Amino acid sequence: MAAHLVRRCCWRHFGAFISPASAVPASLLVPAGKVAVARALPPAPLASFHTSSPYSWADGFSVKELAEDSRRQEYKLIWDLVETATSPQELLQLAELHPLTSNQASLIITQLSRLAAEKKLETESIVLDKRFQQLVSIMDSQISQVWNNALVSLLKSLYSLGMDRNSTEMQSVEQEVLWRLRRFTFKHLAFLAEFLVVRQGKESQLLNEIIKKLELRWTELEGTRTVVMLMGRVGHISPALMDRLEDKALELAEQFNPDDIRKITLALAYQNRRCVPLLRAMSYHLIQKHSELSLNVLMDLIFAFGKLNFHQPQVFQKIATDLQPHIPAMTPVEVTRCIRSFALLKWLSLPLFEAIAQYALDNAKQLSVTHLCSIILSFARLNFQPSGSEDFFSMVHEALQGQLHSLGPHLLTDLVWSLCVLQQAKAPYLQQVLAPDFHAQIQGDQSLKAQNLQLKLIHINAAAKLESPDYRGPFLPPEMLRMAEPAGEKVTLLQSSLREALVGVLGSQDNGRFDARTIYGWQIDAEMVVNSENKPLPVKNFAAPHLLYPEGTKPLPSGARRIAFLRWEFPNFSNRSKDLLGRFVMARRHIQAAGFLVVDCSLVPTAPCGWLGGSPSCLSSLGLAAVIPSRPPARQPEGGVG
Repeated sequence: MAAHLVRRCCWRHFGAFISPASAVPASLLVPAGKVAVARALPPAPLASFHTSSPYSWADGFSVKELAEDSRRQEYKLIWDLVETATSPQELLQLAELHPLTSNQASLIITQLSRLAAEKKLETESIVLDKRFQQLVSIMDSQISQVWNNALVSLLKSLYSLGMDRNSTEMQSVEQEVLWRLRRFTFKHLAFLAEFLVVRQGKESQLLNEIIKKLELRWTELEGTRTVVMLMGRVGHISPALMDRLEDKALELAEQFNPDDIRKITLALAYQNRRCVPLLRAMSYHLIQKHSELSLNVLMDLIFAFGKLNFHQPQVFQKIATDLQPHIPAMTPVEVTRCIRSFALLKWLSLPLFEAIAQYALDNAKQLSVTHLCSIILSFARLNFQPSGSEDFFSMVHEALQGQLHSLGPHLLTDLVWSLCVLQQAKAPYLQQVLAPDFHAQIQGDQSLKAQNLQLKLIHINAAAKLESPDYRGPFLPPEMLRMAEPAGEKVTLLQSSLREALVGVLGSQDNGRFDARTIYGWQIDAEMVVNSENKPLPVKNFAAPHLLYPEGTKPLPSGARRIAFLRWEFPNFSNRSKDLLGRFVMARRHIQAAGFLVVDCSLVPTAPCGWLGGSPSCLSSLGLAAVIPSRPPARQPEGGVG
């Protein structure tokens, strides 16, 4: 404070002795290392400071401060010229007309990159221009004096202009950025990370160093935009960073708009990160605060939830309701993407699916065979039959006529299998996939995909035998009906309860058979034979044509019946529904068509529970009422909303 006061007094008393010519030496007006040359800029306003106005000096201004003010005016003028330039030539001429600092050269290079991107100009001619090389040389000679903002933009601009990464100047810029990482703000680091992920990929040393800094400084993260950008663009490279971003996103969930929620859920889906707390929070705020959602948001949300297998009934209902008015104006790709996501989530919205069925009828000529197959597969998964079923499937059969040969083996098998679920498979479809030359493609293949294909062919073969009386062949050979033994599965509560109940009813283990694998591709959880008086008989003594490896040879006595107990777990049902999925509806039909009375055993009360084809009283007469456990408390939705 005292020194500042003394300095002001000195200028007040001695300012009159300083002549205007000697007040500011020329050497102070020229940056170090540069030669003073004439330039197309207005002269520095030093002439106004003369001895007749000593008060300006008495206000505390020094010669150095005046020189800095002059440089600021020069910088502002050059910046104005850079901002108003409309072509690369105008920018490149600045290097000829004015002596430039490294900061000014960096700004010009950045502006060149912007103009080239906006006007889609050829960058090679710009990079090879001698004036551009001069700008790069000026920048490189004083790279340490380039401001942080300018340095970050400079690196991106040089990449965008296509400058050689192995050049000395480019490596100098990258090295300077590497040295300054600790001085950059968090936004600088995020900006660089976003750009370098696209340009250099995971192998970049600079990118790896930036990500380490982001991991250490994640508490500085502010604003939803940066969180959303990092999760979508950078999070997949570093799981540790993604963990911290998820925590920050959970903290900011209330501030996200629908588009932010869309981007975050997509980022989680693409990275297979099922962060349930974050998904719950975003679902809650989506329902509470955002009444109107765009089509893109609706489509991406249902896709992401389907990929993550995240179930939130209130969100699904809102998406289905909001999507329905959009269906007539959607493209076939959007419609198939939408219905596949709902099918994956096992969510059946009758109004929405009816609208999609009507869309298929109205736009049959615009739908490709692949699009039509996606719709049929989705209907089959949820066992959905349109109200105009006859018209719909007439259109389907007409569209598929002559097109089966163009489908790949897996898609063709899925299509015919789905038509079997919907009970719409005609002889030409069955013959196509049951022909020897078709299933010969997967014989001997032990891959999981081939085994799944073989199992579906066995189901199709069963549908041809049990549900298509007019079909005459071909059928699968016996060796194709033998599947590899499935891996051991964990015994569920329902499965153990079923066995315990049946042990007491059967009286002897010879009177029952558990986990029987059939030639139809389905497994019977428990099987027994009763005589006309509903008394159990030794099941192993009788011929069993439904088994892969029959044990007995005796025919069933007159009046005897086979009983199959089928266990249905929660995943076998549609979401929040008592309806079985299409796969299990077909299994039940096939077992029943094979001559069994079916007892459905489930923790969810279904309409057909009990004896089929017999009176319910015979169930209690055999003491089998305890087979169906009492219903537990209703399962809460995973999202927890409401």
